[in-house]
Amino acid sequence: MRILGIDPGSVICGYGIIEKQVNSLSVVEYGVIKAKKAHVLIPDRLKEIFLRLTKVIERTKPDISAFETTFYSRNVQSLTKLSHARAAAMLAVSMKNINISEYSPREVKKSVTGKGAASKEQVQFMVKTILKINETPEFFDVTDALAVALCHSLRTEHSEKSSNSWKDYIKKHPERIAKI
Repeated sequence: MRILGIDPGSVICGYGIIEKQVNSLSVVEYGVIKAKKAHVLIPDRLKEIFLRLTKVIERTKPDISAFETTFYSRNVQSLTKLSHARAAAMLAVSMKNINISEYSPREVKKSVTGKGAASKEQVQFMVKTILKINETPEFFDVTDALAVALCHSLRTEHSEKSSNSWKDYIKKHPERIAKI
């Protein structure tokens, strides 16, 4: 399964695609979409995020996507621009009929580092270690996006292992079923 992780931003939007197989995780591609800031209107930046992310999706063909949710910001203008960037990225994903999962920054950090209040440097270190990446990406947005993809991978793995249906329980534990 290919998972596209996205750390949305109105100036720098990080993305990372990982491949999850039975007992392994590997990096397919990662990078940033830099939407020019100086003298460029927000609609033009959103268009650039949409178009460039669409090309990434067409090239890498992810099966599912995972987004980091927005966090509370005291600056309403920054929060609005971030929300627009998320919408542009979500539209690019939705237009390709790819399901979207969302995780809070705290949830992503905890799944990758074990601490919900981990620093960007700690997240970067763990992402590089887990995915065996030798180089240090220029932007934290890249490792944040890969962390979101990893979070989704770990969450789905856990939910697959702990199914709550009686039908699954009976299949797994036939010795516990009384024969009448």
